[in-house]
Amino acid sequence: MNSLPKLLVIGNARHGKDTVCDILRDEFGYSFRSSSDFCAEKFIYAALKDKYGYTSYAECFEDRHNHRAEWYDMIHAYCKDDYARLGREIFAENDIYCGLRNKSEFHAMKNTNVFEYAIWVDRSDHLPQEDESSMSLEIWMADYVIDNNGTLEDLKRNTRELVMRLVADHRDAIQNQISLGRLRSFGTQFRVS
Repeated sequence: MNSLPKLLVIGNARHGKDTVCDILRDEFGYSFRSSSDFCAEKFIYAALKDKYGYTSYAECFEDRHNHRAEWYDMIHAYCKDDYARLGREIFAENDIYCGLRNKSEFHAMKNTNVFEYAIWVDRSDHLPQEDESSMSLEIWMADYVIDNNGTLEDLKRNTRELVMRLVADHRDAIQNQISLGRLRSFGTQFRVS
């Protein structure tokens, strides 16, 4: 078991998800990948380059905000036969999946233990919620909420405090599993017939 819990960082567009992931990478050593970046590289750029005249993957990725509903539908179609597929692929190489937007994919990943905790990043005092055509998750679905309605320093503090507790709890859980395994092993060695 990894000493860092697998985190799903979710929330509305431009509410600070990538910033939170940057903080986690810089301060805790997490690796992360956004679903948009992963999917642009894997299949979206190839599918949209002629339609929008993109000359590079980076250009396609930077223009994603202008085509949110189309990206949402393409990513959902990629997962149609296995809603946890994208999550498993991202988590195979990363500690954090940043930017999931579809509730069917969320539930499939949660039900198959693809991640340990879902964290919602909220900046709703300053920015609107995303339209349902590109976001079907809701704040209540997350295990934790990070308030991003203050300054960058507030966001860093809020992120740091939450994740320090999550990492400590995760390490305790690992230690408890190791101890339980030793007890089971000890019990089988000294079985009385």
